[in-house]
Amino acid sequence: MRLSTQEGTPLLHVICCLRLFGWKPAMSPLAYGFYMMKRMSQFVALILAASLVCGAAELSTKKALNLVTVKALAAAAEAEETKRGEHVTICIVDENGNLLFLMKADGAGMNTVDYAQRKARDSAYFRSPSKVQADSLKNGNTSLLAIPQAFPLQGGLPIIVEGQTIGAIGVSGAKSEVDEAIGQAAIDAVMGK
Repeated sequence: MRLSTQEGTPLLHVICCLRLFGWKPAMSPLAYGFYMMKRMSQFVALILAASLVCGAAELSTKKALNLVTVKALAAAAEAEETKRGEHVTICIVDENGNLLFLMKADGAGMNTVDYAQRKARDSAYFRSPSKVQADSLKNGNTSLLAIPQAFPLQGGLPIIVEGQTIGAIGVSGAKSEVDEAIGQAAIDAVMGK
C-alpha cells in the first residue's frame, strides 16, 4: 500500500523528509528501518512479559472438592448412617450448588432425594448451615421464603477449608438433628475438624 505515487515505501518518505530538515543517519535508511522494527518488537515483548508477570502475581489459589474427597465424604456419611441405623439420602454439591454426589439408601423416602439436594444447595448458597435459615424463619424472617435457593430445614452443612466454602453436604431422611449430625460426622472425619 502506497501513500503517494512516488517510488518507495512510506517509511522511506518519512526518512527523506527528515533528511530535508538536516537529519543524517548513521546507517542506511533500510537498515535503520529494520533496527527500529527490532527495537519496537523488543519493547512490545518486554511490555507483554511484564503484564504476564504482574497478572500472574494477582491470581489467587482456590480450593475445590475433588473426586477423592467427595468419595471419602460420602463413605464417612454412609458409615455414620449405618452406625445410627438410619436410612437417608446423602448429597454433596460444589460451592455453586452443582451436584457432585447423590446416594439414596434403601428404605429412604423418595422425597429425601429432593430435600437432601435442596439442603446442600441452601448451605452452599448461604455459606452457612441450613439450620441458620430455619432458625431465622422461626424468628419471623419470612422474606427468606422469597429466595429460590433457600430451604430452611436443618440437615445441610457447608464444607469450609481455610475460610473458603468449597461445597456443602445435605442429608435427609431422619430427624433434622440426626441429618445434620450425619453430615457433620462426615465433614469431621474427612476434613479433620
